[in-house]
Amino acid sequence: MSKHQEKPKIGITLGDLNGIGPEVVIKALADNRLLQMITPVVYGSTRVLSFYRKLMNLEEFNYSQVKSTGQFFPKSINVVNCWEDVIEINPGKPSAESAKGALLALQKAVEEVKGGVIDAFVTGPIDKNTMHGEAFPFTGHTEYLTHEFEATESLMLMTGQELRVGLVTEHVPLKDVPSLISKERVELKIRLLELSLKNDFNISKPKIAVLGLNPHAGDEGLIGSEENDTIRPVIIDLKNKGKLVFGPFPADGFFASGQHKKYDGIIAMYHDQGLIPFKSFAFETGVNFTAGLPVIRTSPDHGTAYNIAGKNLADESSMRQAIYLAADIVKHRAEQLAEKQ
Repeated sequence: MSKHQEKPKIGITLGDLNGIGPEVVIKALADNRLLQMITPVVYGSTRVLSFYRKLMNLEEFNYSQVKSTGQFFPKSINVVNCWEDVIEINPGKPSAESAKGALLALQKAVEEVKGGVIDAFVTGPIDKNTMHGEAFPFTGHTEYLTHEFEATESLMLMTGQELRVGLVTEHVPLKDVPSLISKERVELKIRLLELSLKNDFNISKPKIAVLGLNPHAGDEGLIGSEENDTIRPVIIDLKNKGKLVFGPFPADGFFASGQHKKYDGIIAMYHDQGLIPFKSFAFETGVNFTAGLPVIRTSPDHGTAYNIAGKNLADESSMRQAIYLAADIVKHRAEQLAEKQ
């Protein structure tokens, strides 16, 4: 059997041990149908899984500990222990220890996807405040992975409910956004989105909408000049090159009128402009995909949710969809590679 016909090996990190990451991972993988599609590899700790399994009264949830690198059980949930020390688990309470566990799991998953041990990986939610420091000087997963895989640039792409929203700027203060909106950056993000829609989502001729930065998309220069000076010239240039790129659209009316349904992908200028409407439409099933990397990484679109951690209240739908999407993209990329050979 050729590699692209095998069940994809999907790595899954637990995220912050005191958040809802372990809970949604267990709930998602408790669905045995997933085992028919993928070989799941959980990066974290069997002790953590045992703790949450008992807490949620899911004693029938079983897994196998990985003894040697890459020696996975294809019909089982595999667990890679990423640390030896005992890390205290206190659901709902962020700590330096739980953040360290999250980082160790992430680093191990990155190491193994780099080595081809797994085909893709899904990251559980982390607490950026407790994780940020000398060992992790980044504002989130996307920035860390862009650095780790030496990508020139990446695209934070939110997908769900037939809605795909990419961001020109990500985790930066709002006051810094205008200075980051350059022709080069806007064009790069549009091109990354187009390439991902083709390679990862099998859309041969993607139709892309671009949002403006200012209210009313600048109102022809009355409320800001970025649309006329920066965004519109990029759109015109790409159109002249045969790309199906349209805009800039005022963000409020664009989503309120349902225009988003007419496009395969949307480019938003900043975090909340794209994520507020996205999460309004697809919060429970939304997935964060990092486009532009040489590897496949997805994650659920929610955070650690400390307020409900350990209470068996977390909805695993977004984690499940993140796993499904990672597997689908592995398949799409393998099919395209096979066609080229």
